Amino acid sequence: MKSIVIAAPHSGSGKTTITLGIMECLKRRGLAVAPFKVGPDFIDPGYHRLVCGRPSINLDGWMCGPDFVREAFARHTLNADIAVIEGVMGLFDGIGGVSDEGSTAQVARLTGAPVVLVVEAKGLARSAAAIVKGFAEFDAEVRIAGVIFNSVASDNHGRILREAVESACPEVKVLGCIPRDDRLHIPSRHLGLMTAEENPLPPEFLDHLVDLIRESVDLGMLWAVATPHGAPEAAASSGEPGPPTGGPVKIALARDDAFCFVYEDNLRLLANAGAEFVEFSPIADNGLPADIAGIYLPGGYPEVFADILAANDSMKGALRNAVEGGMPVYAECGGFIYLTRGVTDMHGDPATLHGFVGIFPVTTRMLPRRKALGYREVELAADCIVGPAGAVARGHEFHYSEMEPMPPEVERVYQVRRSGVDLGLEGYRHQNCLASYVHLHFGSCPEMAAAFVNKCRKYKR
Repeated sequence: MKSIVIAAPHSGSGKTTITLGIMECLKRRGLAVAPFKVGPDFIDPGYHRLVCGRPSINLDGWMCGPDFVREAFARHTLNADIAVIEGVMGLFDGIGGVSDEGSTAQVARLTGAPVVLVVEAKGLARSAAAIVKGFAEFDAEVRIAGVIFNSVASDNHGRILREAVESACPEVKVLGCIPRDDRLHIPSRHLGLMTAEENPLPPEFLDHLVDLIRESVDLGMLWAVATPHGAPEAAASSGEPGPPTGGPVKIALARDDAFCFVYEDNLRLLANAGAEFVEFSPIADNGLPADIAGIYLPGGYPEVFADILAANDSMKGALRNAVEGGMPVYAECGGFIYLTRGVTDMHGDPATLHGFVGIFPVTTRMLPRRKALGYREVELAADCIVGPAGAVARGHEFHYSEMEPMPPEVERVYQVRRSGVDLGLEGYRHQNCLASYVHLHFGSCPEMAAAFVNKCRKYKR
């Protein structure tokens, strides 16, 4: 199988659009493309799924650890002709200035996939070769196999870029020079690009993108350099539990335009533990699915659909009844916001309040600036629906909202840390409902997935 990483020196170089174009070109050649995204992002994988027709998997060496990355990559590339891995930020950017943990480079090293560097060429000429040479020589274990220049001003500009790289760094193949094209803009909002659910790429967008990639990139050479430069190391067990000891159990999974941020491997680990997912829409459905024993409320954009969610009284009532009846409910970020009293505008004006489920006695307000971004490590301070006290998992936090102070009588079960620094207690519990701003990746602690399913199985009994 072929594999390749699409990376860049920095964010904003055009990685996502070029990755989508390459995926679509390969798919149109009849190839099975396995998509991946480095890091904790949810939005880019949605577009990968839309183009490739199969789930895009997050690979994160800090959140999940090297063994899980290797195993996940091997598992999700079965029956694929080529794996295309979109990087995050700059190639070597991770959790700090010394380690490559959490970086695209770490994933390239763990998977053995060669790197194609996307370089924003605006304002660059021969200096582009210094950038490519520096990246190619920075880490001997990460092979820069090719470069694609983006936002190239003219044919002459492209000629200068090619000559500079070919003379200074001949081992890196110049795969193409893509001109600037504003027609390929994907709309954004406060958490990044608009989601694929809201903004499914129209056929004319993909047709134009494919034409541009075919005209500007040597796909035959890209296929040639996509040969893995070394098999990944043999992976030890990532600690995943064995087959479930009990029978299957139905868990309702919120999945619509408002709730679409979920790690695919979280769902896989829950399914391995015996979960049978029944998807439902808090936007469109009048109630919860029948015969369920648990609920998963993932993140998303409840603030964007606040008026519709607030008007769905029957769904809000069904969720309140489920929580008060002791059903296990796991909610993260947007799902957590949905369980508060509601959301207001950035001024906190009560007149703008959209009422939500009201399990947690606080309101949420949107902010003009980002409130939190970064990796988190969570240690359970008490037994709860995702495991015993002392269990440790890793995840990510990213939001433009803040809540009123949670009343002290609401129990906290997460001890949260960032880079070893204590951030205090979070993870709020009411009955068997656990809610937090942190998106946990169960790959960091697979036992948590089994614990949640077992709690649901116990509730069913």
